[in-house]
Parts: sequence; structure tokens; C-alpha cells
Amino acid sequence: MYKWLLAWRYLRTRYLALASIISVMLGVATLIVVNSVMAGFASKLRDRLRGLLSDIIIEHRSDSGFWGVEHKVQQVYEILGDCVEAVSPAIETFGILQYSYPHSREVISRPVLVIGIEPGSRARAGQFAQYLYRAENRIQPERCFEVRGDIALRFGRVMEYWRLLQERRRGVKPGFPLSPLEPNFDSRLGRNPGELSSEHELPTPEPPQLPPELREPAGIILGYSIATYRRPDAHVSDAEKDIFLLRPGDRVTLMLLTAFDLPGHDGTQGLPRPMEDTFAITDLFRSEMSEYDARLVFIHLRDMQRLRGMTNRAKSLYVKLRDYERDAHEAIRLLSTSEAFPPHSFLVQTWEERQGSLLAAIAIERGILNVLLFLIIAVAGFGILAIFYTIVVEKTRDIGILKALGASHGGICGLFLGYGLFLGLVGAGLGTACGIGITVYINEIEQLLAKWTGQEVFNRSVYYFDQIPTDLQLGMVLSVNAGAILIAVLASVYPALRAALLHPARAVRWE
Repeated sequence: MYKWLLAWRYLRTRYLALASIISVMLGVATLIVVNSVMAGFASKLRDRLRGLLSDIIIEHRSDSGFWGVEHKVQQVYEILGDCVEAVSPAIETFGILQYSYPHSREVISRPVLVIGIEPGSRARAGQFAQYLYRAENRIQPERCFEVRGDIALRFGRVMEYWRLLQERRRGVKPGFPLSPLEPNFDSRLGRNPGELSSEHELPTPEPPQLPPELREPAGIILGYSIATYRRPDAHVSDAEKDIFLLRPGDRVTLMLLTAFDLPGHDGTQGLPRPMEDTFAITDLFRSEMSEYDARLVFIHLRDMQRLRGMTNRAKSLYVKLRDYERDAHEAIRLLSTSEAFPPHSFLVQTWEERQGSLLAAIAIERGILNVLLFLIIAVAGFGILAIFYTIVVEKTRDIGILKALGASHGGICGLFLGYGLFLGLVGAGLGTACGIGITVYINEIEQLLAKWTGQEVFNRSVYYFDQIPTDLQLGMVLSVNAGAILIAVLASVYPALRAALLHPARAVRWE
């Protein structure tokens, strides 16, 4: 018992040990905060990657994809049985997006990754719906490409005028007077102003084709960073941090290459041809990851098939399992060995295998950072060793008296090991409390620092996260505490052995 009482007395009276306690505390707090923030980012990244893809991805190796979409979807259900929750076909290809900002005649072109999807099945196979910007589309994702509501109002008047124009050209008298809705509407149709003002049938029997800028377009969903940018002076507390350059209802032009070589006019085999169409923005896609929000564009699968000449074809199948952890390995085996998806034509992967290099890089980065940060606690361990060695030198006479009174070698050694244990426990305890407090209130601390310094500590233009993500794990906290206490005890081993080996008579004579 005496050795624990003396160790506690040394801890309270030797203020030199305070430096070691502070070192251990800072090291433990830093490790907890950094690990929690990195785990939060990694967890959110994994969640986004899994939501953008699905549990299993079946991808055709050729750019032309596979034929018979519904048949292939049905085969997946037959092969995997009840473990399948949803299957969604898709086509991915690169394209050029052209648009102009309001009040600007400059046409902007940018390369994008275009994904053709069936929104209903895609929402069931992943987290597509929860990343949509408009609330009504999150509730009804199967209608996210429909030009409806306030978006349809922007085109409805022009479309109604064009319908009445067609009826008049066929000799059908409208039920109400016809009047242009735009001053330059007649000129855009290639007509002289007032040419269509008569209510009598016009000589031309068939109306011309509706110009692309006037017909009702198909819907398109743009990445959030394509349509917006973050204000340079925006603060996290600002209600409006992003400036919208494009909004739902604006028109954009999308250009793609056909998947097959189309024959030329002379009957010879030609090269893939560029196809373009005008789309109406029906929503924005906001995954809060700039890499995806700045280059992803979604259109309906049927529009992708029409533009690329891939009728009843798809490039990939996204498969959602009911229990990924339990069924993923067996599902991959069944699909890879099935005659419906031969390995020479199809690549079957889990989402983790698809993003393996990125996930491995994150794990390696996190491991290296942990090793580097743990050196902080190692430095504190060397401080404990130096302090203990100093105490052994100073207390040589006291050690000799204790041994002369009957203290054993093990008792003296346990005294200093207990002292090191107390230092580790106190430092780790204070560090844990400090680290957990910082982790829980890290966003409030970041806002306070940003207010004092005038600059954001966490740049939200990279991820568009409104808050710093954290993931406080009990296992990580316990392992950090165990490591800190172990280092403190190991650092006290050498001074404890030196004190235990002192001869009592020589220790008193030396004093």
C-alpha cells in the first residue's frame, strides 16, 4: 500500500510532472479529434460512394452495352432470388454540356459524365433520391425528369401558342383569339410579323417542325457545382452561401456520340456521329462532394438510348442487396459463374472493389497519420523518463531509507511504475475529456475561430458540407488511452529498475 500512497504524493507535490501530464493530455486529445474527424470524412465518403453506385455493379465491357434490358434485370432476380432488393439499368458516357447564363449571350461548353438512369429503380437501388435538391423530387424520384410545376410554366405559354398555330394552319378555328406571347416569336419561326394574324386557313398545309428551342424538352439533372458557385466571402452561418448560375427550368444542350457506327449517305460504314438535344433542368444533384457535383449529369435512360442509338440496351446494372454484409460474397460468386453474365463480356464487382484504390488510399493515409500523431505521446514518454530519472537522483537518500526499513526491490520498482501509471491515467483521462469535448463541439469552435480570424478554418468549397463530419468511436478512444498509459508505464521502467537496484547503505552514504 505504501508505494501507491507515495506515488500519489509525488504526483501531487512534484509539479515537474505537470509537463508530462500536459504532453500526454495533448497527445490523447489530438489523436481522438483527428481520428474522429477522419473517420467522419471516411464514413461520409463511403456513404456517398455506395449511394452513387450500389452494392453490386454489373458492367458490360463494350461501349455499346448489352441488349435486352428487361430480360437481364429479370435474370438478376432469378439468379440471386430473395436477397435482391432492387436492380436498375444505366448507361454512362462522356458528353459536352452547353449553356448560357441569364443575361449573357456567351455559350459555355464543359465536359461532363452523363448517366442515363431509370429514376424510380435507381432510387431504390441506391441513395440517388436523397441527393436531389428539390423536395418534391426527393419524395417522388420517379418523376424527377418530368417538366412540371413551376418549370412547366416557363414553357407552357410558348407550347400552347405553338399548338394553336398548328391548329390554325390545319384550318381549325381556335376557341379564343390567337396572339403572339413574345414580341419576336414570329421572327423566330421564320415568318414576317403579323403574317399569321388572319383567322383563315393558310396556304401551307403542314406546319414546319418545331424548332429545338421551342419544343418541350426532356428533363435533365445537373450536378450542384455546375449550376452554382460558393460566394468567396460566404460564412457558414450565412443563409445564402451559393450563387445560382442555372436554375431548374433553364435550358441546356447536351451533345453525345452514338454508340454504333452509323452508315453514311452513300451506304458505306461511317463513324460514330455526334448527337445533340435540348433539355430542361428539372433538378440539381447535390452529393456534397465537389468531384461528383462538378461533373455528373443525369438524364432519363430512354433519352440516353435515343441519343446514342442504343434502343433496349444498357451499359450497367446496379444491384441493391437486402443484406450487403451477409450476401455480397455469395452474390458475386453466383453472378460471375452464371451463363447470363459471362466474364469475357461482363465485369461483376462490389462497390468496394469498384472504388478499391480510393478506399485503400484513405486507409493508408489514416494509418500513417495515426503513427505520426502517436509520436506526440512518445515524446511525452521521453519526458516522463527524464523526470523520473531526475526524481531517482534527488530521492536517492529516501530510497535508501525505504530499503533499510524493509522495502523490497519489487516494492521500490512498483513505486515508480505506479507513479508512471498515475501520470498516464491522469493525462489520458484529461486528454479524453478534452478530445471528446472538442469533437462534439467542433463546428461551434470552428465558427468561433472563423468569427475571430475572419477566415473559415474548414473550406466548404471542397466538399460543400455545412458541418465538419465526425465519427466518435468507443474502440478508438479506448485504444488511444491504452496506448498512452502503456507508453507512460514503459517510460518509467528504466528509472524504476535503477531505483530498485540501489544498495541502501551506499545510497545513505552517498547522500
